[in-house]
Amino acid sequence: MLNFDEELAKFEPCQDVEKVEDVVYNNDLPDVTDIIREIIQDAKNTL
Repeated sequence: MLNFDEELAKFEPCQDVEKVEDVVYNNDLPDVTDIIREIIQDAKNTL
């Protein structure tokens, strides 16, 4: 049978996940809203 307390005591967080979080949170990447705004602005400028 699985001993939850024993398994929880052995748990170690994955270092890769923490590295990815740092990269994602520290980069100012455009999201879909930013891209759509840019497309709309470009369309307005070409009219």
